[in-house]
Amino acid sequence: MQKIRIGKEQAIQRIRHFCAYQERAQQEVRDKLYGFGMSTVEVEEIISDLISDNFLNEARFAESFAGGHFRIKSWGKQKIKYALQQKRVSPVNIKKALLSIDEDAYEKALLNLATKKWNSLKGERGMSRMAKTQSFLNQRGFESNLISPILQALNKK
Repeated sequence: MQKIRIGKEQAIQRIRHFCAYQERAQQEVRDKLYGFGMSTVEVEEIISDLISDNFLNEARFAESFAGGHFRIKSWGKQKIKYALQQKRVSPVNIKKALLSIDEDAYEKALLNLATKKWNSLKGERGMSRMAKTQSFLNQRGFESNLISPILQALNKK
């Protein structure tokens, strides 16, 4: 299947709409432009124009992504960090995005998820119940040093 090349002006119009619709990572925009058949020089030129016109802002994208995935999908910081790395967001912006997550809300979400999972494993006993809950929370991207005290408290109940 061959890529269809579109003109630069049409590509700019489409990509501005693409960026206005929702926050985008620079790499997403780059991939989309290459999909339009644009050259490397044209892509970098368009990206710099989008940044200067504030259509594209990687820090804003990272914060929006981190906040949304934490609130809506209940992801932990580790999973958010890896997802942002997959989107090739800079380490500085990843760090700022993770710091933007409220610590109290983060701990409440972790406790809520742990309690729900713990209660759903009624038939399990002792270590099996703890291991399954720990595994679930690790898959969600929460840090082990935060999970352990919560599991100890749930096990004592």
